[in-house]
Amino acid sequence: MSREIESRRTILGNLPLARNLRGRRFQALALALALVIAALVVPALPVTRAGVAVLAVMDITGSMNVRDYTRDGRPESRLETAKAALRRMVADLPCGSRVALALFTERRPFLLFTPVEVCADFAPLDGALAAIDWRMAWEGDSRVAAGLYRAVEMAAGLGTDLLFVTDGQETPPLPGGRIPPFEGKPGLVRGLIVGAGAYGLSPIPRFDDRGRERGFYAETDVQQENRFGPPPADAESRAGYNPRNAPFGAAAAVGSEHLSSVREDHLKQLAASTGLAYAHLDAAGGLDRPLIAAGTPRPLPGRIDPRPVLGGLALALVLGTLLAAPLRSLLRRAAASLSTTNLMRFRKA
Repeated sequence: MSREIESRRTILGNLPLARNLRGRRFQALALALALVIAALVVPALPVTRAGVAVLAVMDITGSMNVRDYTRDGRPESRLETAKAALRRMVADLPCGSRVALALFTERRPFLLFTPVEVCADFAPLDGALAAIDWRMAWEGDSRVAAGLYRAVEMAAGLGTDLLFVTDGQETPPLPGGRIPPFEGKPGLVRGLIVGAGAYGLSPIPRFDDRGRERGFYAETDVQQENRFGPPPADAESRAGYNPRNAPFGAAAAVGSEHLSSVREDHLKQLAASTGLAYAHLDAAGGLDRPLIAAGTPRPLPGRIDPRPVLGGLALALVLGTLLAAPLRSLLRRAAASLSTTNLMRFRKA
């Protein structure tokens, strides 16, 4: 009886249909068909992502033209690197996030537009970031602390977090190096101060009234010390000191204000006084994660559509099945040709 059963199984196993069911080609095509059916019926999967609503403020003062970054082996200014970083950040933010844009120079930010959605309005937002230029500045001073405090107020009015990109160089220097007090509530507006620039001093490019570069600023071209307000603690030890006529001394101030680096200590102090976080701009990218970490949690409902992945896998299986036999035949002919060539060389030798 068992021999009869085994004989029937052997006969059934040798049938063409049974052989096809065991064949890898049939199995691959069947799996591709199953993936196609799944792509037609599987719905999109709901997910929740972390988004932001942020006011991005860009420093466009003269020191942001310092070329202490590199891209593709070429020097690049802080402003261009910061612009590239913001453009990449906008591209990396999840849909539903909103971004407003403002420019900073002198002592206040100027709002270009209120928050827009990063996906629906990506083209105009990216175009506005790409078009930022130092020539848009309306004054030459750079009172970073005052500009940051006003940017915090602006972000509060818009109901957003704040992203403030600057190298932190105060022009003119702060009187006595003292940071002006922050009159707002620390932490009321969350966000990130981004320090742009290298840690070593670099010359600041100088431009004429037509926007053409004309060398670099010299020590005598830049105010090295702010002599408004009360004199510093060491005033009495300075040459020519007179409490009435020369409270800062009689000699001209000397220093390195004509050179520039990221003023990280100053920016960290400003971050501590306002309740913001701080991050250094190392390259043209990677701002989305520290911004989301420092900003207000804003969950955004979204969906993941698996249909393109399922359809792509099905297409890959079909193409692999159709091309497998020709590829095997081609490889066999190549191997046979190589063996023949080697045999002929061996005989000649």
